[in-house]
Amino acid sequence: DAVGEVLNLIVTLEQMGESVVETKDEREMVQKIIDYLLAIEYWDDDDNGIWEENLEVHASSIGSCVAALKKANEVEWLDVPDVAIERGEQALRALLPRESVTKFCDLALLTLIYPFAVTTEEETKEILKNVEYHLVKERGVIRYKLDRYYNNNIDGFSEEAEWCFGLAWLAIIYAERGDKEKAYYYLRRTRKAVTPDGKVPELYFSNTDKPNENTPLGWAESMYVVALQKVKELENK
Repeated sequence: DAVGEVLNLIVTLEQMGESVVETKDEREMVQKIIDYLLAIEYWDDDDNGIWEENLEVHASSIGSCVAALKKANEVEWLDVPDVAIERGEQALRALLPRESVTKFCDLALLTLIYPFAVTTEEETKEILKNVEYHLVKERGVIRYKLDRYYNNNIDGFSEEAEWCFGLAWLAIIYAERGDKEKAYYYLRRTRKAVTPDGKVPELYFSNTDKPNENTPLGWAESMYVVALQKVKELENK
């Protein structure tokens, strides 16, 4: 997923006229990223995913690469074989709405909707339905069922930590979809997760008002800022 995200950023800046690629050698280096993804058959390559945990094929990682390759295909000096995109999309269609063989529903699936935008409308609705039904909690969104990271239960089960940026993420997605009611709803939920001294934690321990020590978390803070911006833009439409 990280390789796809780096490629995505490079080509996005290129399309914006803010290129960081200035020399022939640098162009060749970017082309090698594309060649690498094809060589390892990224659509069927095990990786540790966005959470840097289990080694398996992840839909979110495939989606990261598909999104990047589609953008790269629009850059004149890059060569993206059609098969590189086609095989990724085929693998994505076959795996969704699951994140992986072991995970039916995972917060990481939201990356496919925003920012990667590689899901069909039907897939988008299915992912959102599953995330909201299975993962949304009081002060955040659990990453997936039986997540042991900061699990509040001594046996590591059933009391998964509630990640604050998940609420902001849903606010962003619904704002992008033009759903004011849902966007405002999740923005309000995000505001309630902010600590009394104005910080957005990484997570809260399950069913408590106790955040972990990673407070504030840059990822969570930035997602909250983006959510505020997206909802504000929605107001002006």
